[in-house]
Amino acid sequence: MKLALNAEQRHAVEYGAGPLLVLAGAGSGKTRVLTARVARLLQEEGERPERILAVTFTNKAAGVMRDRIADLLGEEPRGLWVGTFHSIAARLLRREGDRLQRGANFTIYAEDDSLRAIKRAMEEADLDTQRWSPNLIRARISDAKNALVSADEYAASAFDLAAKATARVYPAYERILARSNAYDFDDLLANAARLLEGVPEVGDRYASRFRHVLVDEYQDTNHAQYRIVKRLAVEHGNICVVGDDDQSIYGWRGADIRNILDFERDFPGAEVVRLEENYRSTPAILEVANEVISNNRDRKDKRLRTRRPAGEPVQVVQLPDERAEASWIVEQIQGAEIGRGPQDHVVLYRTNAQSRPFEDALRRARIAYRIVGGVRFYERREIKDVLAYLQLAVNPADEAAFARAVSWPRRGVGGVTLDRLRRAAAERSVNLLDAAEIARDLDGVPPGGARSLEDFAAGISALSELACEATTEEVIRECIRSFGIVAALELEEDGADRIANVTELLAAASSFDRTDVEDATAEATDLELYLQSAALHADIDDYDDREPGVTLMTLHNAKGLEFPVVYLVGVEEGLFPLARAMESREELEEERRLFYVGVTRAEDRLFVTHANRRWRYGSEVRAEPSSFLAEMPEGPVEHRSLAVGGGRYRGAGTSRARAAGRRAGGGTRAPRESGSFGDPKRASSGGAGWSSGGASFDWHRGGRRQAEPAGEGKLRYDYSDSQEDLRLESGARVVHPRFGDGLILSVSGEGRLTRAEIEFEDGIRRKVMVAHAGLRPA
Repeated sequence: MKLALNAEQRHAVEYGAGPLLVLAGAGSGKTRVLTARVARLLQEEGERPERILAVTFTNKAAGVMRDRIADLLGEEPRGLWVGTFHSIAARLLRREGDRLQRGANFTIYAEDDSLRAIKRAMEEADLDTQRWSPNLIRARISDAKNALVSADEYAASAFDLAAKATARVYPAYERILARSNAYDFDDLLANAARLLEGVPEVGDRYASRFRHVLVDEYQDTNHAQYRIVKRLAVEHGNICVVGDDDQSIYGWRGADIRNILDFERDFPGAEVVRLEENYRSTPAILEVANEVISNNRDRKDKRLRTRRPAGEPVQVVQLPDERAEASWIVEQIQGAEIGRGPQDHVVLYRTNAQSRPFEDALRRARIAYRIVGGVRFYERREIKDVLAYLQLAVNPADEAAFARAVSWPRRGVGGVTLDRLRRAAAERSVNLLDAAEIARDLDGVPPGGARSLEDFAAGISALSELACEATTEEVIRECIRSFGIVAALELEEDGADRIANVTELLAAASSFDRTDVEDATAEATDLELYLQSAALHADIDDYDDREPGVTLMTLHNAKGLEFPVVYLVGVEEGLFPLARAMESREELEEERRLFYVGVTRAEDRLFVTHANRRWRYGSEVRAEPSSFLAEMPEGPVEHRSLAVGGGRYRGAGTSRARAAGRRAGGGTRAPRESGSFGDPKRASSGGAGWSSGGASFDWHRGGRRQAEPAGEGKLRYDYSDSQEDLRLESGARVVHPRFGDGLILSVSGEGRLTRAEIEFEDGIRRKVMVAHAGLRPA
């Protein structure tokens, strides 16, 4: 095996038995180390492929790892377990299906399937979906599952209103999943952990099978993933984890930075190797990254270095507002040096809402662009509709698939008919599809709806029979034909685009190869295997850096990628870092790590921009430069002010003092202009208000009616660019200028008459007029 490695990389690759922690700084070649270590175990140590487990976080990363190992060995090692945590967990659960109530042929619920089941569970628990946000309930249940907290354990510790509401829904949701023979994504990890820990024979068997466990991106593991890894490796200790605590940015979805920081405590005697040579960025960019991240307390010391020439200084640019920010960046792209195309540029922002001005500016300039992290192909409505039919053909007990498929195209089966069918199915202890087959024999089901239900059930049965002998493409074609999918889409306004997506689904099915699915049993149909594969697909797996066009993406989506030219935009207090992070050292440090991730995406040029004014909380307010800018070193950084009439960035003065205060645990919120939503005095004086400029906002639709072009001195409305959305929905936490923190219980009315009922910290419920309350996100 010949592979160019530096001294630190070689040490990590050749280290022998026992626990190994590889602290891999950004751009230091961690994938090379992981793949070379696996290859060495196979080629030089003579280890069998089936004794090695390598886990990462995306299908794309797993594919790259698998390909590179095959390249090093000259052939693909058969039996090697390489995959994401979720795919490995699903594979484990299917293998051990006889030990689980749901067997091996379970459905994996994607987000919208899960949300639909949550809404159904809320109905069963008699919880008002208008008062309580289903998304909030689902997020709380997700957090509980990732922490391996059962429904009973959660109920025992529920103390606030939202927790008590969640405790009512959690067991009902679990019952719906069980009836549907389904797991959600969190279940895959939680049940795999419980199976390994709770059934000694299973845990011992897999722990002895996998003599070497390797984990990529260990800093992103949550509690369930940590427990899986520890159960498999704690006895033999042959565990190699690779990660960077400075890039731990997923705490909001359960990742625990303590997993990597405490690795040496969990595995005493662990060897620690630091990969600090960066092969991506210039010294100027790395100096900025090193200096800013050094302000974090919870980290392992490391300092990136490179052999590249110094390069251009990092540019920090001040602009009047977000429109000027977008226009200036487009000018830089248009004026880029010869040899650089649009695909060499990326715009990174903190929140999705920031993309709109950049999209507008790029469209005006007729520059191609793409947004990473938009609607995933498999999450598009028409794709989910077709997949529902297919899932039902494979798993007749899937209630979510039944409800989705039977409702579209419309066939005269409304909510009342569906409720009566559910009651009848429960009385007879059968699933919905079985009940639909005999709908005309059921009490209370209208004759027209009964005929439609029986026809629907017959169609699904025929599809299921076809799936036993036909390819996935053939089954999908028959599904589209027999259920009139294309005919229904043709009646929709955007039907042509949706039909094109359905056609693309056929193309994906035609290229599907069952041999690509790990542990594909001979009894499984092509359709079953295809649906398993589709359920584990992620949007980042579709990213292709060879496609032309400027890339727009959030900082979280950018992790693991690199670009010649990076524009890190909207670097302002309250936006980056977010306002809510300023009251917690841990959250502020995660925001700083996110800034570090953004900086280290840049290979050659880095531009950091901030605006004097930005739309926030429904009005245009003055924006302050982020404290992260004050933490940047002076040498490799140039500050430019292009803000007409605006004050220049103040550099070392107050900003540095404010940043130092935050590092000590304090914090101040970004200054906010006086007044609040729709203050009549502000509106009449030309300030931002509901009536100024002719704009209005529809809270219930969550959208914006664009203002007429504003005259000189007036403001344009663009609510989509608010730095941190004020969510007016039950379950959202807000801050009132007088009463403090509160939990929204209900929302009523529209526009300026919108009212919110809020329970505040003093235990008193108050109804407030949103337009005058001055609410902001907690």
